[in-house]
Amino acid sequence: QVHLVESGGGSVQPGGSLTLSCEVSGNRPPNYCLAWFRQAPGKEREGVAYIDNHGTTFYANSVKGRFTISNDNAENALYLQMNTLDVEDTAMYYCAAADRVVGLLYRLCDLKERTYDTWGQGTHVTVTY
Repeated sequence: QVHLVESGGGSVQPGGSLTLSCEVSGNRPPNYCLAWFRQAPGKEREGVAYIDNHGTTFYANSVKGRFTISNDNAENALYLQMNTLDVEDTAMYYCAAADRVVGLLYRLCDLKERTYDTWGQGTHVTVTY
């Protein structure tokens, strides 16, 4: 079973940058989805970006061009580089993992919560003046 631990959150001014890390330990399946989600106060959790076992990435429109997701298999880590941060990016950020193989199905990755069955505890990002 995969275990996820996020780090790197903090407070930053608008326009600034921050890099989140997620330690991925345990038995990672060979075919996987790894993703970042976030939940702002009073809002539902939303998908931010994912990366699959082929290195294919996908971003929510709200972060496209500003955020970069990457995966270092050697270090068992998932990253989210966040640039040009805005106050709207303030949220608790979670990393999540999913096995793409479910029974006889080989799933595509997406940014739906129900796709992911393993979650970290979250790291908080505050963007403020």
